[in-house]
Amino acid sequence: MSPRDDAPAVPAVDDRGVTHTTAPGAVRRVVLDAGGRAPLLPQARAAFVEALDQGWADPRRLHAEGRRARLLLDGAREAIAAVVGARTEDVDLAPSHTAALHTAVLTVARGRRRAGGDVVVPTVERAAVLHAADTAVASSGGRRVDVPVDGLGRVDVARMVDAVGQPGVALAALQHANGEVGTRQPVAEVHAAARRAGVPLLVDAGASLGHAEVGDAWDVLAADAGDWGGPAGIGVLVTRRGVRRSPVAPEDEDRWFPGGVSVPAALAAAVALQVADADREAADAARRALVDLVRARVAAEVPDTEVVGDPDDRLPHVVTFSSLYVDGEALVTALDALGFAVASGSACTSSSLEPSHVLAAMGVLTHGNVRLALPRGTRGEDVDRFLEVLPEFVARVRTAGGVDGL
Repeated sequence: MSPRDDAPAVPAVDDRGVTHTTAPGAVRRVVLDAGGRAPLLPQARAAFVEALDQGWADPRRLHAEGRRARLLLDGAREAIAAVVGARTEDVDLAPSHTAALHTAVLTVARGRRRAGGDVVVPTVERAAVLHAADTAVASSGGRRVDVPVDGLGRVDVARMVDAVGQPGVALAALQHANGEVGTRQPVAEVHAAARRAGVPLLVDAGASLGHAEVGDAWDVLAADAGDWGGPAGIGVLVTRRGVRRSPVAPEDEDRWFPGGVSVPAALAAAVALQVADADREAADAARRALVDLVRARVAAEVPDTEVVGDPDDRLPHVVTFSSLYVDGEALVTALDALGFAVASGSACTSSSLEPSHVLAAMGVLTHGNVRLALPRGTRGEDVDRFLEVLPEFVARVRTAGGVDGL
C-alpha cells in the first residue's frame, strides 16, 4: 500500500469538475462513488456562491430582498420543469430525495384513500419507497404488494401490470433505473397499464435524471440534485395535473415541505441539472465505455466474482460486482487506503453496510459487493489503475479472511 500521512487531506476539483483528494505522501484520490452524492459541478458552485448574496432572504417575505429570493427560487423551479417536461407549478423542491419519496408515497396514498389502500412496489425499490409504502398501508388498512424482479434486477412486467390493475390500488411505484446495478426498468409499459387502471405511477428518477433520458411515462416524478452534480439537500418532486394528493404534515405555508428549502442550493441544483442535461450524451458515451471496460475486466480477471445488472439496457455510469469469500467492508476499506473511493452494501442504506436487498431480490451474490458510480469526467487512466490493483486486493482480503488458493 502507499504510505499514509497525518496531514489532512485536501479536496480539489479538476477542470472536468471531478473531485480528487490528496495528502502529502499519498497517492491522488479517485472518487468512483458518486451515487446520490456526486462532486459539485463548477457551474453549480458558482451559482451557489452568487446566490448567497442575491438569494439569502426568506422568499416568503414581501420586501425587495424577499422578492428577489422568490424570483431565484421560481427560476430554479422553472429550469427544472423545462428539463423534465413539466409545468413550473408542478415542481416542488424538497429538503432531500428521501423526503421527496416519502412525501410522494404518503400524500398520494392519502389523497386516493377512497380508491383503495394498496401500494404496488417492485422488490428492488429504494428503502425510502418501501418504508413509506409500509407506513401508508398501515394507516389505510391496505397492503404493500411486492412485485418480483429477474436476475438482472428488472421487474416482472406481467406481474406488475396485473398488480396495478387489481381493485383497491392507491399508488404504484417504479424506479426509472436501479441505482445499485444500473438496470433500466420498463416504465413505459407499466405506466400505460397504470393509466388504463386509473392508478398514478410514481417514478423514482433519483439515479437517472441528468444521466439518462427520463421521458414522460410518469405521473409523479422524484429526483435527487446531489446525484447529478448539484448540492446535497435538494430533492425534486414533480406532480402531473390531475393526481390527487393530500398533505400528511401539520398545516404550513409550504404544505408539502414545511419550511421550504435553501434558495442558493435550489438555484445551484437547477444550474447543475441544465449543465448535466446539455452534456448528457457526451458524458453517457464516455462513462458507458469505462463501465463496459470494468464489466469485462472484472469478470475476466477477478476469480469467483459476479458482475450484476443488465450489460446493455442500463445507466451509463453504474456498475456493481460481488466477490465470493470477500467481506465488502474490508475490500472498501482496503481500496480506500489505496486512494479509491468505492461503495458497498445497498445503495440506499450504504452507511449500515447491510446486505443489499436489491441483490437479494435479484437472487445474486450479496457478499463482497462493490458498487461504482462514475462521476462526470472520470479519467480512463484512473479506471485502468483501479482495475490493475483490484485482483490483488481481492486476493489479499481473502487471504486475511483465511481463504487462499482461489
